[in-house]
Parts: sequence; structure tokens; C-alpha cells
Amino acid sequence: MSKERFAKRAWPMLRVFIGFDPNEAIALHVLAHSIMRHASVPVSITPLVLRQLPMTRPRDKLQSTEFSFSRFLVPWLCGYQGKAIFMDCDVLCRADIAELHGDQNAVVSVVKHDYAPRPEDKFLGNRQTIYKKKNWSSVMVFDNASCRALTPQYVNTASGLELHQFKWLPDEAWIGSLDAAWNHLVGELPPNPNAKLVHFTRGTPCFAKYADCEYAQEWRDEKNMMLHHNPIGEFSLPEREAA
Repeated sequence: MSKERFAKRAWPMLRVFIGFDPNEAIALHVLAHSIMRHASVPVSITPLVLRQLPMTRPRDKLQSTEFSFSRFLVPWLCGYQGKAIFMDCDVLCRADIAELHGDQNAVVSVVKHDYAPRPEDKFLGNRQTIYKKKNWSSVMVFDNASCRALTPQYVNTASGLELHQFKWLPDEAWIGSLDAAWNHLVGELPPNPNAKLVHFTRGTPCFAKYADCEYAQEWRDEKNMMLHHNPIGEFSLPEREAA
């Protein structure tokens, strides 16, 4: 690209927030690597580390991760300005994150899954909870200026269902839709070779129980690229580890 074309092009900074849990620290780093490797624009990636946030609510017995509620602080962390993306850490990015656009007139955009989760326990024996709009909040595109209801005080006191079922919005019409490829639920939905964000919602392949699930080898390949210091954007793979 010539200097003239470079000067004229607008380079937006995408803000991506990822939930952090010490039990899945490797998953967060693999996700961040996969985002950077595919991104066509600069990306600011922020882990949501619980002790660094104004979260005072006690851990709920139904929580499977530390970031169950802290995700709703993203608009506040952005000063209620611009747009931002949140995603769980147990995700693998397979496409350019710059292509993830929310509905223009929506307050928050999500993949509106309509499914019944399998009742078995998830990773580390965490209990599977079933509720309406399950996993809608695992990948969100926020229009931050319209999310001023999500103050630290509200996030610390609202019930889990109020937050995850978007009852902080006046109407469900304010929830926009994302293409299903942007939050493919491994083990819960039929295989999707065209998935752009792969969500290991039952457990990432770093756990032995899920070492052979859909996209597990691709996740390990991404981890190997990160650990073997392959340059971002270099698609050649190192020797694969044993499963």
C-alpha cells in the first residue's frame, strides 16, 4: 500500500473485552492470538480480571466462571462511548474480527440461539444451568452510549437473569441479531465448517474431557502457533502436539 493510500485510509481501533478465569487462562491467550492473527485493523484486547474491577457481589453458586457478571461492565469501562465487543474466553476466532458488526439500530447485538443445552455438567464439574436466552451474552457487540443502565451498582445488584436475559433494556426489540457463524456452540449445535467464532461452551480442549471435540485440533494448532512464536499472520503450523 502506498504512503498516500495509507494516509487516506481510516484505521479504527476495535475494542475487544475477554472474560478471564484462572482455570482457563490458556484459553484467553489462545483466543487473543487467534483474534490478532486474523484481524485486518488494530485491536485493543482487554481481559476482564475480576480483582481489577469494581465487582462486590459474592460469587453465585451457579457461576461456572469468574466473568459471569463482569462482562456487563464493558460499556462503563468504555466510558459509555463508541462500540465494543465482549466474548467468553473459551472461544476460537477463525475470521477477521473487523467483520463483526452489530445491528446499526440495536443497543446490543448477539447470536440469538434457540436450543436446549444438554443437561450434563460442564468443565471441572460445573453445573449446567438452563434458562431462556442461554449463551446470548457469551458474544456481544455493545453500543456503549445506549447502555448507561449498566452501572457498577446495577451490575453488582441485579439478578443473573436480569443481566443475561437483557432485562436492563426497555424492550427486546433493542437486541440486534448476529449471524450464527459468530457464536457457534461446539457440542450443542450441529457442526458448522464455516463458523467464524467457535465457542467451546462445554469446555475448551485444554480439558481432557473435551480434547477430541469439534475444532479441538484447530484450537491446539492455534496454541502451538502462539507458543512457538510464529509471527502474527504466518499460517504455517509447527509440528502438532500429541492430543
